[in-house]
Amino acid sequence: MPNAWDVGSARILASLGFEAIATTSSGHAASLGRMDQRVTLEELLAHVRTMVDAVDVPVSVDAERCFADDADGVAITVDRIAQTGAAGVSIEDYDPGSGIDPIEVATARVAAAGAVTRATGMVLTARAENHLYGVDDLEDTITRLTAYRQAGADVVYAPWLADIGDIERVVTETASPVNVLARADGPDVSELADIGVRRVSTGGALAFAAYGAMTAAARELLSEGTSTYIGRGLSMDDRRAAFNG
Repeated sequence: MPNAWDVGSARILASLGFEAIATTSSGHAASLGRMDQRVTLEELLAHVRTMVDAVDVPVSVDAERCFADDADGVAITVDRIAQTGAAGVSIEDYDPGSGIDPIEVATARVAAAGAVTRATGMVLTARAENHLYGVDDLEDTITRLTAYRQAGADVVYAPWLADIGDIERVVTETASPVNVLARADGPDVSELADIGVRRVSTGGALAFAAYGAMTAAARELLSEGTSTYIGRGLSMDDRRAAFNG
């Protein structure tokens, strides 16, 4: 399930045959000229509506911490996301102001989100953010993901794991559908499938690969005055397929 960052990328990914896509908080923020965690809820909701309207495949929403300080606020946010027509939503246990939430706080927030997703038919993904923020404690991650599953999450996710043995432990010990973040130094999709991983997402990687390609092209133009990058651009056939041309 690759992560798109704007309507154009969503349509390209859908045209290539992906059966579902997700948004990306970091990629969306970059499209607005910002770093991650600098987008408002209203901006996210507007973004999701355009994505859902743009493609005929399910769209799952990277909702960060659900833009709420308490469980009641989480439920309100998830309900508003459901009203956009999104098929899924994720919730994180990281607070930019204070770090990883205590497990009892995070579990209550997952439960509040799960009550809404069950009522609206969305898929809820609960994320344990330990490894993204330097907490290299697999035991705690597994404990958290197990609790989140029991609280109502349909899918569990610990982004940034790369060791296949660690990932297999998550799959086995949580007894849950597991999402894994694709990494250049991690297992490929077939290896992950072999150990029971149910879904792979890309986070902001595709967005920053695209921005990286643009930056390299612009530097060539600026420093050398040449335009060989044009030959590496999106083909006209792919444009027509994605953009209904």
